[in-house]
Amino acid sequence: MVIRATLLPWMQRLLIPIFDPAVREWATEARLLRWLTFLWLFVGLAVLVSASYPMANADFGDGFYYLKRQLIWVIVGLIGFNILVYSPLRYIQGIADWFVLILLTLILLTLVPGLGTTVNGATRWLKVGPIPIQPSELIKPFLILQAARIFGQWNRLRWGTRAIWLVIFALMLFGILLQPNLSTTALCGISLWAIALASGLRLKYLGMTAGSGVLLAILSMTFREYQRRRVLAFLNPWKDRYGDGYQLIQSLLAVGSGGSTGTGFGLSQQKLLYLPIQFTDFIFAVFAEEFGFIGSALLLLMLVTYATLALMVAFKARQRVHQLVAIGVMVVMVGQSLLNIGVATGALPTTGLPFPLFSYGGSSMIASLMCAGMLIRVARENAQAEVVAIGDRPSRRPRRSRRSSTASKI
Repeated sequence: MVIRATLLPWMQRLLIPIFDPAVREWATEARLLRWLTFLWLFVGLAVLVSASYPMANADFGDGFYYLKRQLIWVIVGLIGFNILVYSPLRYIQGIADWFVLILLTLILLTLVPGLGTTVNGATRWLKVGPIPIQPSELIKPFLILQAARIFGQWNRLRWGTRAIWLVIFALMLFGILLQPNLSTTALCGISLWAIALASGLRLKYLGMTAGSGVLLAILSMTFREYQRRRVLAFLNPWKDRYGDGYQLIQSLLAVGSGGSTGTGFGLSQQKLLYLPIQFTDFIFAVFAEEFGFIGSALLLLMLVTYATLALMVAFKARQRVHQLVAIGVMVVMVGQSLLNIGVATGALPTTGLPFPLFSYGGSSMIASLMCAGMLIRVARENAQAEVVAIGDRPSRRPRRSRRSSTASKI
């Protein structure tokens, strides 16, 4: 009975963190980020049900097929979320390099014929038994941790250590690009670049790196015809309305049909087998059609609030590595969301980039919840550092004047 009474709160905290009573003692930023993450997650699950129901019902006879599978990944992601929230960041950083190397190996294994699983012309998945995993998604939280660790203590590292990790980062980007996955390559590259910029690296090195990234993207589009067609279709989708421009046109029709207030939850017309991949890459188009301009503005407000809280956490961090982790999480979570919205609204070329905590996919869900957990952990450690700093201040006793001491003797 004693063991059961001890394990029950721990299991409840691990699997159902929304009912954790210990949150009341957290810092304000940590509590706000926690509730904002859960709000983001619940809205995403609701939109996923609406976006996937018609296709799931047509293909499997169960409209909740994709939701049931997504909930499994949510549970796995929440376990990782809680491990990060309740574990000191220095312990997680100590094993981040191993996870980066393991996931880099898995990324390279997707390129081996017969091992990688190809979907829609891209080989981004490996099957572990019946379960497909996407290493390029799972590597994101560990990439943030390791990049913050390397660039946060850049001046104290030897040139050999710097060179080794720069080669590893470049090999990871090149491996993802060869899958091919230009959008994830760009996001990971931007995240690394932003962390390096925040760490104070010289601008000339950062400028050379940015130029190399742009050149690599141009070369990729030059040698891959489908990427070049996507860019041209983005510039004028109606020129090939039944070919490369079809996805974007259907997405724009969905966004435009929403009007000011939307058609209502579950009442999207474009998701009825008109809009392709409507519950992954173009899930925002379904959201915009059902909730309209007002709903989309509220979603953007949520993203702005999340980014603001992440920057507040970064500014309050006393350790450089913690600052860089907060900035890296903000770039991945908010930046990836904005890229997905940009694709759905025609502001950016069509790419296969999921919306964090919205799009269907286990690897993306796990990685997003782990990133959110890291940011909350940094916010918690900021508050602990402030308490320690205040407790370490020497107490000063007020001096008693000579007159008062004399008076007391009298």
